Amino acid sequence: MAAQTRQRVIEAAIGLLTRAGRDAVTTRAVADAAGLQPPAIYRLFGDKEGLLDAVAEHGFAAFLATKHVDPAPRDPIEDLRAGWDVAIEFGLANPALFTLMYAEPARAASAAFKAGMEILMGRVRRLAAGGWLRVDEEIAAQIIHATARGAVLTWLSLPQDRRNPALLTTLRECMVAAVTHQQPAVQDPGPAGAARALRAVLPEQTNLSSAEQQLLTEWLNRLAADG
Repeated sequence: MAAQTRQRVIEAAIGLLTRAGRDAVTTRAVADAAGLQPPAIYRLFGDKEGLLDAVAEHGFAAFLATKHVDPAPRDPIEDLRAGWDVAIEFGLANPALFTLMYAEPARAASAAFKAGMEILMGRVRRLAAGGWLRVDEEIAAQIIHATARGAVLTWLSLPQDRRNPALLTTLRECMVAAVTHQQPAVQDPGPAGAARALRAVLPEQTNLSSAEQQLLTEWLNRLAADG
């Protein structure tokens, strides 16, 4: 019963948020919309910020449900584009909720947010394993996340007559260019291909001692031979 009441309150808060903005989400207004007395809000959520945190968590969970996970995409670059587009579509379909979700960095502690980021990291790791990634995995994930969030918030800040879809397409392609190569740096997927690629450029590295280069070359030879 408590879980059902909690969900009813969250849905009432989202309704107010969507119709009238964050300022309309007062404990009294939410209680009235949910058919409860205001003290019930405090018992369930502690205070208004606790309620807003619960609403944001609900938003992250809803966003997570829209994500499609393909463990072996035929085209990892198109998979990256598709994942970015899903984030944009969710944000534009839920502007008030999306803004609340990303208004405060502390909400990154949300379990659903972390699960969504794990999906993103999985997509980035597949790019790295295929030799497509141009930058460090952590940086790539941050760029992808930041450009999607920034694209939505920028779009929402613009007057209707200045919302040009080319903005979103251009930002997406800038993101793709920033984090990936046009062609995979490693032609053969897997450890053997990566080892051969690294072995090919190893003589150009000057920050390794002779002994370090010799040891690394031995390891790379073993890995390359496994392919």
